[in-house]
Amino acid sequence: MPAGIPYEDARSRYRPGVARTVRNDDIAVDELLKGYHPDHGSNGRVALAVGVNRGDPCQPDLARCLQGNALIDDVDLAGAQLVSTDVLVIGGGGGGCAAALTAAAQGAQVILATKLRLGDSNTVMAEGGIQAAIGDDDSPQLHFEDTLRAGHFRGEPELVAQMVMDGPDVIRWLIRLGMMFDQEEDRPFGGNLLRKKPGGASAARILSYRDYTGLEMMRVLREAVDMEPGVAVWNRCPAVELLSDERGRCAGAVLYNLEWRTFVLVRARAVILATGGAGRLHLNAFPTSNHYGATADGLVLAYRLGARLRELDSFQYHPTGIAYPPHLAGGLISEAARSAGATLLNGEGERFVDELKPRDVVASAILRECAQGAALCAAGRLGCFSIPRRWNWRTPASLPAGS
Repeated sequence: MPAGIPYEDARSRYRPGVARTVRNDDIAVDELLKGYHPDHGSNGRVALAVGVNRGDPCQPDLARCLQGNALIDDVDLAGAQLVSTDVLVIGGGGGGCAAALTAAAQGAQVILATKLRLGDSNTVMAEGGIQAAIGDDDSPQLHFEDTLRAGHFRGEPELVAQMVMDGPDVIRWLIRLGMMFDQEEDRPFGGNLLRKKPGGASAARILSYRDYTGLEMMRVLREAVDMEPGVAVWNRCPAVELLSDERGRCAGAVLYNLEWRTFVLVRARAVILATGGAGRLHLNAFPTSNHYGATADGLVLAYRLGARLRELDSFQYHPTGIAYPPHLAGGLISEAARSAGATLLNGEGERFVDELKPRDVVASAILRECAQGAALCAAGRLGCFSIPRRWNWRTPASLPAGS
C-alpha cells in the first residue's frame, strides 16, 4: 500500500470555510465494492468444509470458529445440575432483554443467561441512533425501499417489511418503558422527536438520545428486566453448547457458571439466541468498535447443532472510526457526525465521496484512497480527514472499523 500523504502536508491543503463538491468519479458502485470492500478481497472468503453450509463462502476468521471442535464432551457434564424453564434466552443485550420481556408478558418463566453482565453488549456501544419511519415525510414503504436499495436488493423482502412495520411501535414501546429521545425544541411538555438523515436514506428517520442512544436504551431495558418477576437473570454464565432432543430440535443449553466454576444443564421448551455478532473477531484484522462480547458464540453454537446460517460472506464495516493514536484505534466516529455535516477529505484536500451514501460504499471509497496513496499518513497510520462544516474538529480520521 502506498505510504500516504504526511499529516502536516494534508493539513496545509485544508481551507476552512471552502465548500467542496464531491470529486467526479467514473467508477460504478459494483466495481468500487469489488475492488476495495473487505468482503471482496483476495482473502475475503473461503468455502466451509463441514456442516450444513458446507461449500458456502464464508469470512475466513468466522470459518475457523464455525469449524472448530467443541469445548466440552460428555464426561464434563457428569453430575451437572439440571434446571428447567419455559424459555431460555442466551444473551443479555438489547435483543435478549426485549425477548425476555416479551416472553414473560405472555406468562412464560424465563431464564436470561449472559456470559458477562446484563447489559454488557453491542447495544451500549451504539451512538448514532435507531431508525423508524415516524415523520410526515416518511413511511414504512420508503423505509422498506431504502433498506433494500442500500443492501443491493440482497435482503429478504419479508423480513425487511416486518422490520420497518414494527419500527414505530418499537419506538413507542421504548418510550413507555422510559427511554429518552432528543426533541426538535425544548418545551415543558415535549415536542416532536428530532430526526436525522442516515446514509442511504431518502428521509430523515434516525431517532437518537445525544450521542449514547444505545446506552440509554439499555438503561431502560435493564431496569425493566430487573423489575420483571418472570425473568431470572444469570450473569457470568456463558453458553458453551446447545442441547438437542431425540428429534434433533434444540432443547436447552449447557451453561458454565463462572462464579461456581461448574456446568449447569438448562432444559427449555424454547431457546432464543441473542448473542450478538462477530465484530470482536477483528475480521480481516480491522479495528472494531464492537463490545468485547461480540465473538460469534451464538453462530458457532447454532451451527454445531445443525442450523443453516446465511450471509456468512457479508459483513458491515463502519466507514468512520479513529485510527490514531493507536490506543484509540477502532473508536467510533458516529454516522451522526456525517449526518450533521461532516465531510470526508483525503490528504490532497479532495472530497471524494458523498458522506451519506450507504456504509459499504463510503467504507470502500475510504479504502480506495488509502490504496491509491491519497490518504493522509499520521505516525504510520493511514486515514482520511473528517472535517465537520460547523464543528471545530480536526482529528485525523480513519480506516473503517469492522462492526
